[in-house]
Amino acid sequence: MAHLLEKMNIVPAIMPVALGTAANNGDWVNVENYGRIAIVFLGGVGAASQDPTITVLQAKTNSGGSSKALNFTRIDYKQASALTAVGTFTQVTQAAANTYTEATMGETQKLIVIDIEVNSIDADNDFDYVQASIADPGTATQLGAVLYILHEPRYVSGLTGYPPEAIA
Repeated sequence: MAHLLEKMNIVPAIMPVALGTAANNGDWVNVENYGRIAIVFLGGVGAASQDPTITVLQAKTNSGGSSKALNFTRIDYKQASALTAVGTFTQVTQAAANTYTEATMGETQKLIVIDIEVNSIDADNDFDYVQASIADPGTATQLGAVLYILHEPRYVSGLTGYPPEAIA
């Protein structure tokens, strides 16, 4: 059996930060060696009407060159006043868009997962990079962090140890 980190790569996108101080842009990550990227947002309690909005972009370069929307439809989340008491995820399907927000998440703890097939990225036009960002939700002292979990490595034949790096 392979170790977890021999099957996926975990990359910090946004380190824990007070979300209400500015827009929070994650690092650009190279996804060309993976089949999927899961964007995982963990946020603390803020205030009503200060709901975080997650935006996902794709680009041609690791500096965001020629960036454009990366649409998704499925979102899985847990939310509660005490997230440790929530056992299962709730799945939401939205019309294809590159943003997600939910009107009651500002005042709760939240864990949001957006898992995107890399095949949905515009690779034909050399788009290999993905970025998630969290817009400034307001003046709340709401804390948050984002991780990228790159999984389904594409070139596993003969792979030993860790899968390919994703930070450019």
